[in-house]
Amino acid sequence: MHEVHLSQKATKFLEKIDANLRERIISRLKNLGETPIPSDSKFITRENGDKIFRYRIGSYRALYKVKDKEKMVLITKIDKRPRIYKR
Repeated sequence: MHEVHLSQKATKFLEKIDANLRERIISRLKNLGETPIPSDSKFITRENGDKIFRYRIGSYRALYKVKDKEKMVLITKIDKRPRIYKR
């Protein structure tokens, strides 16, 4: 069982969106605590030794890192598909 944490950027994004959409995204992200790398996630790249994955939630994407030593999933960014990969 992993803990799911949100970065400041991900938290800001969730504060700005509609409440119904926020609830839907949060409930999907909680699933990552049970299964950190579900079959519908995709490995994107490595950053400082951490693997970065993409998780699809409708037309939105969440980028996250799995930190196995700390038993933690860190959601680094959430946004719509065209904008998610821009730095």
